[in-house]
Amino acid sequence: MRIIPAIDIINGKCVRLSKGDYNTQKIYNENPLEMAKKFEAHGIKYLHLVDLDGAKAQAIVNYKVLESIAKNTNLKIDFGGGLKSDADLRIAFESGANQITGGSVAVKNPALFKTWLQIYGADKIILGADAKNETIAVNGWLETSDKALIPFIKDYVKAGISTVICTDISKDGMLQGPSFELYKKIIEQIPNLKLIASGGISHFDELPILAELGCEAVIIGKAIYEHKISLKILEKYLLMSH
Repeated sequence: MRIIPAIDIINGKCVRLSKGDYNTQKIYNENPLEMAKKFEAHGIKYLHLVDLDGAKAQAIVNYKVLESIAKNTNLKIDFGGGLKSDADLRIAFESGANQITGGSVAVKNPALFKTWLQIYGADKIILGADAKNETIAVNGWLETSDKALIPFIKDYVKAGISTVICTDISKDGMLQGPSFELYKKIIEQIPNLKLIASGGISHFDELPILAELGCEAVIIGKAIYEHKISLKILEKYLLMSH
């Protein structure tokens, strides 16, 4: 299972929120590049970079941060947060994103999102399915939609999506464990999906369980920043699983 640390950006700084609430932001590092280099030094190869300013502004904002991490590390970066137009996407890829994640846009403008999928291919475009009580939420989670999670994912699998990041918002940033039941349900109902678990990871023992369930990768955020999961133990896990 791939390990993907998360860096969330507000004003160019590395922050974390609780349940997606901007009023709960806590700054962990003034310099995201420094953080990214630290991940890389511990054998990590992937990074989930979220432009929280972008999610709010509904257009790409922190592409300079993306560019500096892409230029100064070898991390494969998936980038998301407020990507709403062809121009946003072009800037993201030109700034060094390896993949982009589309969340709100996939709900609000499926035609555009499907075009991206056709142009760039399924290995470049990830579906961000953020859910609260198995209902899709959008716009930095400020609103819920009327779409049920599993049928929503199924529709996009039909359209060619192969990788999905599923975040249970009620768990995100709470350090109380991920949504095992939800992931189990998704994997049972949609075989062959590359499912990336995200939200609520709080200690190392949860990782083998997610791997066992069949998650292709896991995104870890606050647990790293709050020293609940050390980069040392992740390094060891990555070495052992090779």
